[in-house]
Amino acid sequence: MTLKTVFDKLSEEMILELESILEFWSNHSVDNQHGGFVGQIDHYGKINLEASKGAVLNTRLLWTFSAACRMIGSKKLEMLATRAFEYLLLNFWDKENGGLFWKIDCNGKPLNTRKQAYAQGFGVYALSEYYLATGNTESLDYAKKLFRIIEERFRDTDKGGYTEALDKEWKPLADMRLSERDANYPKSMNTHLHILEPYTNLYRVWKNEEVKESILHLLDVFQTKIVNAETGHFNLFFEMDWTCRSEIVSYGHDIEGAWLLHEAAHEISASDIIKSIQETALKLVDVTLDEGRDADGSLFNERERDHLDTDKHWWPQAEAMVGLMDAWEISKNDAYIHEIERIWKFVKENVIDYENGEWYGRVDINKNAIPENKVGFWKCPYHNTRAMIELITRFKKQLD
Repeated sequence: MTLKTVFDKLSEEMILELESILEFWSNHSVDNQHGGFVGQIDHYGKINLEASKGAVLNTRLLWTFSAACRMIGSKKLEMLATRAFEYLLLNFWDKENGGLFWKIDCNGKPLNTRKQAYAQGFGVYALSEYYLATGNTESLDYAKKLFRIIEERFRDTDKGGYTEALDKEWKPLADMRLSERDANYPKSMNTHLHILEPYTNLYRVWKNEEVKESILHLLDVFQTKIVNAETGHFNLFFEMDWTCRSEIVSYGHDIEGAWLLHEAAHEISASDIIKSIQETALKLVDVTLDEGRDADGSLFNERERDHLDTDKHWWPQAEAMVGLMDAWEISKNDAYIHEIERIWKFVKENVIDYENGEWYGRVDINKNAIPENKVGFWKCPYHNTRAMIELITRFKKQLD
């Protein structure tokens, strides 16, 4: 089978799956009672209209509908993107101090007013994408505001990088964790990755030298502080002085970060470091394949020392396919395309929920779905929608 045939087949299947994912979120996630979008839908499709609503879900909804609208051009998707945009600014934006709250209740009342750098980053990502989709200049203005906030409030001008979280009035917090399962340290790989990603998108629409400098700074932080040159993995948690405080390996983040680092360097035309970034990206991908892949091609979740978490979470499978396609574009090694086919086969057979829609949150080593939310604080349409969009776009580029 030729590469063209493979790309054609994968593209056709992924277009259908993109439509299916968007249909689920378009038809089931709209909150007609309280406004915006519902905060929780369980594994079986039961909606909880009283659930709280998080900044992560709502910014990712705005990004998803905007990106899909930009690709497909649907009036319905544009209306959903506008609904997400208006709800975000009305309910999550702190009108007194600026920035996005972490969590609100179903009626829009703030429940957790902390300012997580991660959430501000996703605000930049979503608002810049909505501008790309609609040309709404107010959205771009808010993206710029959040960029300024991140740079002024969270950037560490002494040791480099960005701190995790501050309170409503930008004062230090004792507990800065993204979630209960995260370690409580002032800097993390995850937050830095999701500041780099939105800055790249912002630079697409606003060729600002400060944004470019910040991207270069982040790429340097990754190359010198976050990537472990010996292991080929990201280190995850750090003290302010970048002392590493974690031995966990996150396979999904490694392979997601690989293509996001390369995307950032490419977007700012960083010709002097592009080769080094490409080498880092390929190493992250190759080590992930060597250490984090099951016999069927799917990705395990994570490893800590000798303990391997053998569950297969939905989002690493999505990000792995993009990371592998990016690795092929760098190297033209067709083995990466074969790995995409294997993961996609696993997703189709084990991760897509054909009965209730969307993707299962995770399956165990025996490929049994573990009941988890389809919609929740962290379960969003961003990873799988973006994977479909990225892959369809990249396949088309090769076919044209």
